[in-house]
Amino acid sequence: MPNGWELASALAQIPLYLGVLGSMGLVLVRIAFGRETAGLHATMVGQATALALLALLAAGIGFALKGAALTGELSGMTDPEMLGLLWQTPVGAAFACRVAGLGLVLLGLRLPGIGLPIAAGGGLVALWSFARVGHVTDVGALWLEILLLLHLAAAAFWIGVLPPLRVLAGDRENLSLAASLGRRFERVAAFNVPFLIAAGIVLAWRLLGGVEALLETGYGLTLLAKIGAVACLLAAATANKLRFVPAMRAGDRRGAAALRRSIAVESAAICLVLLATAALTGLQGAPWDQHPLLPDE
Repeated sequence: MPNGWELASALAQIPLYLGVLGSMGLVLVRIAFGRETAGLHATMVGQATALALLALLAAGIGFALKGAALTGELSGMTDPEMLGLLWQTPVGAAFACRVAGLGLVLLGLRLPGIGLPIAAGGGLVALWSFARVGHVTDVGALWLEILLLLHLAAAAFWIGVLPPLRVLAGDRENLSLAASLGRRFERVAAFNVPFLIAAGIVLAWRLLGGVEALLETGYGLTLLAKIGAVACLLAAATANKLRFVPAMRAGDRRGAAALRRSIAVESAAICLVLLATAALTGLQGAPWDQHPLLPDE
């Protein structure tokens, strides 16, 4: 079981994931759906900036908490010797990667013209940091790290479309833009969502090694909870595609209101997914090495 400092370090992953994926997603959506989001540029830049700053803060706190987890004392958060040792580990490399990537995101958001591509590049660097530390890295397979990077980028794109879609759906004069954004995202989601699911299955299979581990280890049970939250996401997205976006295309304001409620459900499900992800990162040892929770007969 993780101690208190390890648990705090794992919880710090929640705002870190939210900040990195959210800022990256907003940048990708602004690039991909330029016409529909043109009127929201300032709003989206402000949101992405706030999320990137949140991620930077969470990254710093999480790194310091790793020091406290190693010493078992609060002083470990500011102990130069301990943090210096931590800096030389994969945890330090991931932290440096996050700071550099998020710095590029913040820089790109302030630059005209090529700023958004720079921010997107910075977002990829920050996402790559998650593939450089943790259970996936323990496997030692580069292809698995690349798959995780693409999996996170696909998730970021989904997260990033929700804020502008919700804003546009709340403005009766922009219902056509909201419907257009929803329809265009559906076309991307036709490939994005199956890839998300397939990549998740491959990652889980490679880390767990079998169905038994899914049912008999803490890692597996937490992963099942994450899958449940993803199922809620898929249900809400299906309702958007089949009912609410077509209603908006017909000019039905009730469809727009229903879409906003559906987006709220998706946002809550995303928070649960991030919570489960943070719990997975907090589990000690490789998932395939964990002892079964149920005693042998």
